[in-house]
Amino acid sequence: MLFFGQVLTPLFAVFLSGKMPQIMVIDMADLQTQIDYPRGLTFEHVWAALQETDRVIKESQRETAKRQEETDRIVKEIGKRLGDFTNSFGEVVEHMISPNLLEKFKAIGFDFEEASTRHKIRNKKYDISFEIDVFLQNGDTAMLVEIKSNLTISDINKHVIRLEKMRRWADLRGDKRRFLGAVAGIAIEGDAKEYALNQGFFFIDPSGENFNITVPFDKPKEW
Repeated sequence: MLFFGQVLTPLFAVFLSGKMPQIMVIDMADLQTQIDYPRGLTFEHVWAALQETDRVIKESQRETAKRQEETDRIVKEIGKRLGDFTNSFGEVVEHMISPNLLEKFKAIGFDFEEASTRHKIRNKKYDISFEIDVFLQNGDTAMLVEIKSNLTISDINKHVIRLEKMRRWADLRGDKRRFLGAVAGIAIEGDAKEYALNQGFFFIDPSGENFNITVPFDKPKEW
């Protein structure tokens, strides 16, 4: 079997020898008579080598495509498993924090009567859809608490949007209560705590088996 390097060397010899004919239109049947090949090399040898090279390249491309498909599958599977783990861990965090929120907020002047987790709001007519990790409420005030295993600034910005949706949904129902926001995280990214406080959110800091609530820098923002 002829390989690519074995074919190129004789071909270069032909080009360098100056024996190539002037450019003209010829068919494949006449090609072998138009080129003065080096001794021992025929048109059939060259053509067979080119066909073999093409076959090898195509086979390599197919193998590469198969490996890429397998890599993509593995990456998706890992992503799914990490997502499942993150969701499960997030639920654990919620159950750690939510039971004592009523008492904690009462200690700083907010007497909420009810607390619910995974509170869902759906309104297809007005395209409003969101979920509240922990929802605290009484007759004139409600608190939307977002709890993350790893709290980021992006999470805080999303919570702002969630409160805007809550305000819109409440207005549609004639609900005149004020809505406040709070965020919590086991791990805190960079300046996320300071950013949340500047946004007018209460910040819930886990501390050992308990947690602390930090009030906003200025005053709580109301929606």
